Amino acid sequence: MALSSSSTTMLYISAVIIALCLCVRGALGNVVCEELSKQSCAYAVSSSGKRCVLENKHVDRKMKEEEYTCRTSEIEAGDRFKGWIETDECVQSCGLDRNALGISSDSLLDSQFTRKLCSPPCFRGCPNVADLYFSVAVGEGMY
Repeated sequence: MALSSSSTTMLYISAVIIALCLCVRGALGNVVCEELSKQSCAYAVSSSGKRCVLENKHVDRKMKEEEYTCRTSEIEAGDRFKGWIETDECVQSCGLDRNALGISSDSLLDSQFTRKLCSPPCFRGCPNVADLYFSVAVGEGMY
């Protein structure tokens, strides 16, 4: 029995969709903080659910050279954020800095930062960021 051209087309489209889903799932499921670049480390969550933190160390103090590394913190993110690398759009709309070192509550004391953090584009559109700072506030006894 021969397949019609529409059946062949549907079969081809289905195969492409399945392949794309597997590729995306694989890409999202293998986030290892220690393998992330400086540009994608801050605000990322590893596939194990731990938050990534950007750290620096002085390579040459005289030349003021620093080396940045990404490492896995002990801070847990929600299950829905496993394998999450924050988008540039969220970093911008939430007033974040990709070069932020560590995880700190200091920025929550800045009214301009909290205004951006609580703005609809950030609070509703960037759930990972909202979850991070809510967790930080709870951990610091601010909430």
